[in-house]
Amino acid sequence: MSIGIIFPGQGSQSVGMLSAMAEQFPLIKQTFEEASEALQLDLWILASEGPAESLNQTENTQPAMLAAGLATYRVWLSQGGAAGAVMAGHSLGEYTALTAAESLSFTDAVKLVAARGRFMQQAVPPGQGAMAAILGLDDEAVKAVCVEAAAGSDDVAEAVNFNSPGQVVIAGSKAAIERAAELAKTAGAKRALLLPVSVPSHCALMAPAAQQLAEILDDIEIQLPKIPIIHNVDVSVSESVEGIRERLVKQLHQPVRWVETIAQFKNKGITQLLEPGPGKVLTGLGKRIDKSMSFMPVLDPATLEKALETYNG
Repeated sequence: MSIGIIFPGQGSQSVGMLSAMAEQFPLIKQTFEEASEALQLDLWILASEGPAESLNQTENTQPAMLAAGLATYRVWLSQGGAAGAVMAGHSLGEYTALTAAESLSFTDAVKLVAARGRFMQQAVPPGQGAMAAILGLDDEAVKAVCVEAAAGSDDVAEAVNFNSPGQVVIAGSKAAIERAAELAKTAGAKRALLLPVSVPSHCALMAPAAQQLAEILDDIEIQLPKIPIIHNVDVSVSESVEGIRERLVKQLHQPVRWVETIAQFKNKGITQLLEPGPGKVLTGLGKRIDKSMSFMPVLDPATLEKALETYNG
């Protein structure tokens, strides 16, 4: 049976994540120890004990989530779970996928995403950017609301995460995103929720961060992945190392096309997908994207056992 692997991104973290897995599988803490050594920061203490404010700082969240996703995938393989035939990751999760597919070394990947988080925070000082989830409007209506909210100003408002039909995340300048959220409600959105994030990811405000990321990516060794990776930015599989670099840079300031990414798995004949790592965000989105496909999370011993029975039975 061929399965696809989808790795979660920022927003799936929580204090105490993977604690139940760590009690049963030493691989979890071992993986976090590798990451901690690379950063000279105890990521396991941060992930298991918090405080939440520190875990939720972008430059800490990103390496913690990468370590969590990779650790869970390692446990899955160690218990006889099938390796992914194709992989993808949501935003930051794309780096986890590249690491799992041996395109990036784990040490390089951890340092890279910590730097990515710093660059993102530096690009937009806290309080100046915002993101909001718009529920119940189609993609074109959300785009139109963003155009209207930014009109006549230097503010930015863009649709940045096409997560599932009727769920689009917007990002940009705080004032414009607040206007867009109100306009979305007027246009018939069921809900327009401002998200508790400090950085407006995947919009034009991240262009300075993308330039900094490009500079350090030039110095990092990247191999062609041993498993195909579907990239967020253009829903393609890169055929070259340079293509991977270009897509990672663009990903920082261009939308995550998640609905199309899931469709691409199906185009490749893969209808059973596994989400290793904290939370069940991608599993929930997947079920809304295509009910004919199967999505299973692995985030604790019980979900691991269920996934092994279902996908390896």
